[in-house]
Amino acid sequence: MEEQQHSTRVPAQCPACGGDLAITRLQCLNCGTELSGLFVLSALARLGEPHASLIALFLRVRGNVKEMERELGLSYPTVRARLEEALQAAGLERPRAGDEESLAVRRREILDRLERKEISAAEAAAQLRELHNRR
Repeated sequence: MEEQQHSTRVPAQCPACGGDLAITRLQCLNCGTELSGLFVLSALARLGEPHASLIALFLRVRGNVKEMERELGLSYPTVRARLEEALQAAGLERPRAGDEESLAVRRREILDRLERKEISAAEAAAQLRELHNRR
């Protein structure tokens, strides 16, 4: 296979409607074995530019924000702000003070309702997933 195929970035959004894309087929470049199924991209794999390059730089400099300042020619507050934007774009930002406590309370309420058999396990799982996805 051509080298270009190895470096092509997988699109994360549908070019027609902007919806999330899922991978349904994978092929081994060595032996040609194919896998079919529904493979979802991780949050970092879905990250577009310029956020993906910023996170790659962060990893390359081992998290040294001062080194990022030098490489990007930006101030420390600007680098920190751009990192926060990238984390938010990836859905990886830290919960704000108080958010974690309210999430824990809501999780406990869902599990209590499950224990009292007010909701099914499937309903509890869906509610917990929804709660996690809102973060």
